[in-house]
Amino acid sequence: MGSANDHAAITPERLEQLQRAAQQLVESRWSRIPFTGLDKQLRPKDPDEAYRIQRIAHARQASLGHGEIAGHKIGCTTPTMQAYLRIPHPCGGGVLAPMVKATGGHFDSRHHLRIGVECEIGVRLGRDLLADATGKVAKSSAAAAVSACFAAIEVVEDRYVDYPSLDTPTLIADDFFSLGCVLGTEFSDFPAQRLDTVKASMEINGVEVGRGAGTDVLGHPLVPLCWLAENAARLGHPLRAGEFVLLGSLVQTNWLRPGDTVRIINDQFGDVVMQFD
Repeated sequence: MGSANDHAAITPERLEQLQRAAQQLVESRWSRIPFTGLDKQLRPKDPDEAYRIQRIAHARQASLGHGEIAGHKIGCTTPTMQAYLRIPHPCGGGVLAPMVKATGGHFDSRHHLRIGVECEIGVRLGRDLLADATGKVAKSSAAAAVSACFAAIEVVEDRYVDYPSLDTPTLIADDFFSLGCVLGTEFSDFPAQRLDTVKASMEINGVEVGRGAGTDVLGHPLVPLCWLAENAARLGHPLRAGEFVLLGSLVQTNWLRPGDTVRIINDQFGDVVMQFD
């Protein structure tokens, strides 16, 4: 779960505060009570502290029986989502294994607060994705590490009293709205270098609510994959074979009501469907 680098240059006092921050976030997530924010002294000072809190929270949730991290999501990788959230850079989060469902999967409104959905392109890693000696990950290396590509629905949760009032590092520490996902059929014969040619749309109850293209994702979906791999390697926990990564939403987040049916229509990878009961 962790590594020797996870808490480098963190004083024992500050590490204890980050652990308390993680505990507050975990308790809030599983209590289903709208979250007002971390205590002032516990807020991450920067993204690095935020990602350290993430790691602590992941380990704590696993110890409580909520599952291990099976994959990753990257938010704010398109102009649409950056404008929507007013955050001009990518942000990463983890996805717990029990919250990963196959197409046709259900999410229960009784167990969650405000639920939203996003139209994603995803990849599965066939081998570890490591940074080079300079800390960089080339697009060619990222493409070579991908064993399959697919369409997906990311399921996000607004568990906050007022999320625009929260600072970005706090949102990152809380896995950046991550709740779960619905993964479509995996295509092992689709070259990752061609992910920029993919187009997709999203429907809710049969009505189209948005569409986009792979080029919307930082010009090429492999760019955020490289970013995530570099960030993960720098923090001492590189991306591993078998994990999946959701590379960013092609449309703005859409918020659901109980009874809604969501469908992603991807021109290369087919349809993905989920039900919000």
